[in-house]
Amino acid sequence: MNIQKDFQNCKLNILELPDEKIPDKININIENEIKSKECDKIMNHIKKDSYVVCLDLKGKELSSEEFSKNIENISMQSSQITFIIGGSLGLTEKLLGLSNQKICFSKMTFPHQLIRVFY
Repeated sequence: MNIQKDFQNCKLNILELPDEKIPDKININIENEIKSKECDKIMNHIKKDSYVVCLDLKGKELSSEEFSKNIENISMQSSQITFIIGGSLGLTEKLLGLSNQKICFSKMTFPHQLIRVFY
């Protein structure tokens, strides 16, 4: 799914990539392989000059005011912000390492379709 909307001086583009199939029987090697495939697909869509924010349970929790100020500060540095919501198995350390910032909306785990409501 690809959605574009204009909000005043802001253009919102939502790109949703399909999850990899998770087999009934899974082990750590299969889990890492699936995460790696998903993250490689994500990285192929990140624009070179984009400021990358990954949603991660270990990321920094921000109040609404702090989040708003954070976005304002980022927009002064970069014309594009990319928010990454991982699949059900999470993100690889490689992708997390490429991000400019990691944030956490909640210590609770939500389906990524529901997290999109926050945007």
